[in-house]
Amino acid sequence: MKILKLIFKNSLRHKLRTALTIFGIAIAVIAFGLLRTVVTAWYSSVKAASANRLIVRQSVSFIFPLPYSYREKIAQVPGVKEVTFANWFGGTYIDKNNFFARLAVDADTYFEVYNEFVLPKDQLDTFKKERNSCVIGADIAKKYHLKLGDVITLDGDIYPGRWEFVVRGIYQPKFKSTDAMQMLFHWSYLDETMKQEMPGRAGDVGWFVVLINDPAQSASISNQIDGIFNNSTAETKTETEAAFQQGFIQSSSAIITSMNFISFVIIGIIMLVLGNTMIMSARERTREYAVLKTLGFSGKHLAGIILGESLLISFLGGGIGLLLTFPIVSGFSQFIPKGIFPVFEIEPITIIFSCGSAILIGIVAALFPIQRALTTRIVDGIRFSG
Repeated sequence: MKILKLIFKNSLRHKLRTALTIFGIAIAVIAFGLLRTVVTAWYSSVKAASANRLIVRQSVSFIFPLPYSYREKIAQVPGVKEVTFANWFGGTYIDKNNFFARLAVDADTYFEVYNEFVLPKDQLDTFKKERNSCVIGADIAKKYHLKLGDVITLDGDIYPGRWEFVVRGIYQPKFKSTDAMQMLFHWSYLDETMKQEMPGRAGDVGWFVVLINDPAQSASISNQIDGIFNNSTAETKTETEAAFQQGFIQSSSAIITSMNFISFVIIGIIMLVLGNTMIMSARERTREYAVLKTLGFSGKHLAGIILGESLLISFLGGGIGLLLTFPIVSGFSQFIPKGIFPVFEIEPITIIFSCGSAILIGIVAALFPIQRALTTRIVDGIRFSG
């Protein structure tokens, strides 16, 4: 009990220095938590990917379309349960800052393949009947105060013109990681318009989504699908949904790698801040440690006092920083379009890293002061006047 009291008093001996150290550690932990949350949010789409869905896209690049006629050939491959498709529409809603995915899809099959989009049957039936209708995610409805029957007007860019869609369905996300910031409408409506106004762009889809019976057969089914279209004018590349999402992330791999690197550099900075404080404290107390040795305190006692002080400061700074990280991340998420990061919250792994780092930093920062205190002879310590 006396040792604990001594640790506490030593920590508060230089109140300003201790406070600044705790403040520095807290700021570093907040920065670490925020950067790690951005990194984990970037990978959230990969984690949310279904194991029994394959994506069939143009082999050269995702931006090139595929003929609609491929659908029937894909459906005949053994192991394929259902085939649907989607087409990126783009466009602008109100202004360019309002970003969310706008997709032209096959109304009859899309919600069967993507069963994590929970849509009431009556809304789905109404959506299927009206060519100019659309279904939006619950987050879109909440953000823009939209309800059933409202009209969404888009200014086309990839597909020029002014497009109006009636909201006939609002889907709820089945899982926490499900994207609720998507707008879905009839591909047939888009295709019919293109036949009239831009015949050269009609009859194509962006990519096919293949629901398979057995995820273990994904590689075999992928090879069979790609084999069908070898040497065609539009060869395909079939991959799992997770690999498809990973492909988007790879285009920003340099940014993600940098954020990952910086987040762990911050841990090193915390270590230097606390280490500097502990070294200064140990130097100031050289004579005191010598006196304690004279009074019979063992090396274990001295090591416990120094380590305890280091861990106490590290825990206080880390704890305050971690507690503040939650509201800061929550506030930061309000300024990020949900269409970019469907899930933006602190992952358990980030909390584990933060807590583990606090323990590690407290231990490492105390090593040099402990070594100095244990190796300094009593006579040299009493003579020390630095």
